[in-house]
Amino acid sequence: MSSLSVKFLAPLLPNSSTNRFKSIKLQAIPPQTVAPPSSGSAEVDALRLEPRVEEKDGFFVLKEKFRTGINPQEKVKIEKEPMKLFMENGIEDLAKIPLEEIEKSKLTKDDIDVRLKWLGLFHRRKHQYGRFMMRLKLPNGVTTSAQTRYLASVIRKYGKDGCADVTTRQNWQIRGVVLPDVPEILKGLDEVGLTSLQSGMDNVRNPVGNPLAGIDPHEIVDTRPYTNLLSQYITANSRGNPAFTNLPRKWNVCVIGSHDLYEHPHINDLAYMPATKNGRFGFNLLVGGFFSPKRCAEAIPFDAWVPGDDILPVCKAILEAFRDLGSRGNRQKTRMMWLIDELGIEGFREEVVKRMPQQDLERASSEDLVDTQWERRDYFGVHPQKQEGYSFVGIHIPVGRVQADDMDELARVADTYGSGELRLTVEQNIIIPNIENSKLEALLQEPLLKDRFSPEPPILMKGLVACTGNQFCGQAIIETKARALKVTKEVERLVSVTRPVRMHWTGCPNTCGQVQVADIGFMGCLTRNKDGKVVEGADVFLGGRIGSDSHLGDVYKKGVPCDDLVPLVVELMVEKFGAVLREREESED
Repeated sequence: MSSLSVKFLAPLLPNSSTNRFKSIKLQAIPPQTVAPPSSGSAEVDALRLEPRVEEKDGFFVLKEKFRTGINPQEKVKIEKEPMKLFMENGIEDLAKIPLEEIEKSKLTKDDIDVRLKWLGLFHRRKHQYGRFMMRLKLPNGVTTSAQTRYLASVIRKYGKDGCADVTTRQNWQIRGVVLPDVPEILKGLDEVGLTSLQSGMDNVRNPVGNPLAGIDPHEIVDTRPYTNLLSQYITANSRGNPAFTNLPRKWNVCVIGSHDLYEHPHINDLAYMPATKNGRFGFNLLVGGFFSPKRCAEAIPFDAWVPGDDILPVCKAILEAFRDLGSRGNRQKTRMMWLIDELGIEGFREEVVKRMPQQDLERASSEDLVDTQWERRDYFGVHPQKQEGYSFVGIHIPVGRVQADDMDELARVADTYGSGELRLTVEQNIIIPNIENSKLEALLQEPLLKDRFSPEPPILMKGLVACTGNQFCGQAIIETKARALKVTKEVERLVSVTRPVRMHWTGCPNTCGQVQVADIGFMGCLTRNKDGKVVEGADVFLGGRIGSDSHLGDVYKKGVPCDDLVPLVVELMVEKFGAVLREREESED
C-alpha cells in the first residue's frame, strides 16, 4: 500500500503574518487489536473491539471468523474484490463481454450490478437495462468548462437516454452510459482531470464544501484546498485507495467555510466546523449524521479539534475505526452512527484516538467561528465577490436536470464571461464565478439565462430539490422531477408567498432527495385513492430546518395520492408559511 504525502497551507488568521506549512505522511496500516474502552464509555466486550478486516495482497477483506450473519453485499465483496475492476484493469475485459453472456454467470452479473459501483457506475437494470448512471467525484462542486464539455460529449451520443443531473452532494451524474464505452470514458475523464472512482456503494462520497469558496466576502475559510485534499487522499490521487474501499456502508464528509452552512454539516458522517484554539485556526468535528429508510440522525459533537494544516490524520483514524469495527449485518444498521451508539461517543472517540499517529486528539475548542445567528443568504442572481470588480451569478437549474446542449452552453458562458469555471450546489443549482462587472449586463441577456436557467427563479422554485425518481432509478416508487415541477407551478398559481419554502422530493425511503431537511418533504410511496385504486403517492414531511438550528422534519401525513398533493400543499402554505390565496389577494386589491 503506497503512502500519500501532501503539503497543506493553513489559512491565515486575521492578525497572522506568516503561513504555516506542515508536511505529513500518511499510510493506511493494517488494523490492530485494541483494548476495551475505559470508563465513561459503553460496556463493550473486548472481542467486539477486534478489527473485523485484515489486509491481504493490498486489499482489506473481512476475516473468516466474522463472516457469519453478514449481508449479501458483503458476500459479493468477499467473492471478488471490486477495486480490481479498476486497479487491475478488469473493466477492460468486462466491457468486451456481451450482456447476454454476462447474465449467464453470477460473478459477472454481480460485476455489473454491484461491483461497478466502486467505479461510479450504476446499472439501471429495472428501467434502462444495459445502461448505466455514472457518478463522478467533484470535490467542493467545482468543475471546469472543459470538463463540462467532455461530459456533454459523452451523454450526447446516447440521444434521449443521455442526460446529466446536479446532485445533492455538489456532483455530476451522467446517464445513458453503455458498458462497452466505459474504458474510453474513464480515459477521457482522466484527461480532463475527473474521476468516478470510489463514488458509490461502501465508499467515501463526494467531499462537500462552500460553493462560494474563495469568492465570498463573508467566508470564514476557503474550503477548496481541504475538500481537494480529502478527495485526493481518499482516492490516492484517483489511482484507487483500498484502505477505504471496504467500509461497512457509505460515508459522507464536508468542510464548512461559511456562516450560511450551505454544506449541511448535520447530515454528514464527518463535518469539519471552523474554530480557533489558542490563536490557531482549525476545526471542531461533528460525527454520525445520516439518512436511511429506517432511521435518520443528526451529526453530534465529537469533542475534538484539529489544526487546519493537519486535517487528514483524524479523517483516516475515523474511517479506519468505522472500517474495522462497523457492523456488516443488516444494511439498515451499518452506517457509522450505529457504531457510535454501540460504543458510546466517548468509546468511539477512544477507538479513533488509538488510530491517530501519536494516539492523541485534542478536545474541542470553545472558539467556534460560525455565527449561529447568521441569516442564510440567497445565492441566486448577481452578487459582488471579495475580488474587486468581479461578481458571481447564481442560476436556477430546475430540479438539477441538464441536457448535452445545456452543458455546452454553460461551458461557453463560463468561458465567455467568467474564468471557465462552474460551481455546483447541494440544492442542485449552479454558480458562475469570477465575472467582470463590465460583462454582467451582456451575461444576463444570454438566452441560456433568460429562457432556461434563470438567475431570478420564481420564489417557490428556489428551494425545489428532487431525486432521480422512477424515470431512471429502480428503487424509486414514484416519478419525482417532472412531478415536483408540475406541483410547484400549480401551487404558485394558487398562492402568493413572500419567502422561499424549501420543498424536497424523494422517490423512495432511501431519501436521496433529503426530504427530512426540507420545509415540506415528499417521500414516494404507493397508496390508494378515494376510489380504492393503488396509485403513486407521497408521505409528506414537515418542519425540517437547515443552518445552526438545524432540525430533521417529521411525517405530517402519510400516503397522500400524488393527485391530491396540490390542495394539501396550498393548505400548508397558508397555515404554516404565511401564504395568501391568490383569489383572496386579488379581491383585497
